[in-house]
Amino acid sequence: MKSLAELEQIRNKMAAKINVRSETDGDIRIVVGMATCGIAAGARPVLAAMMEEIEKRGLTNAYVTQTGCVGMCKYEPIVEVYDADGTKTTYIKMDAAKAVRVINEHVVNGNVVSEFTIGAAN
Repeated sequence: MKSLAELEQIRNKMAAKINVRSETDGDIRIVVGMATCGIAAGARPVLAAMMEEIEKRGLTNAYVTQTGCVGMCKYEPIVEVYDADGTKTTYIKMDAAKAVRVINEHVVNGNVVSEFTIGAAN
């Protein structure tokens, strides 16, 4: 059993992590499809990689959330990036390496990684 002080430290540490992902106006929202099909296709490592890269870089203008089924199972794992102006980019067949690249190129530098988008698949 943990002491009250230890539990308080754990709570504060987790609250700080949650605050890193809190949303405000002008932020970039990153949505990872985490329905059964997404998880089966590898969405968990994608979600983790994106959150780790955001935290590692100390980005305060972007946060990651989860959603259920996006409706395009054959393209999973799917990541949708909503820029501060509301523009949505849908990335498909993601993996952890692609996720880091999307953070570095799209979220940090504002350049859509076109070869990973739904438009590149059609």
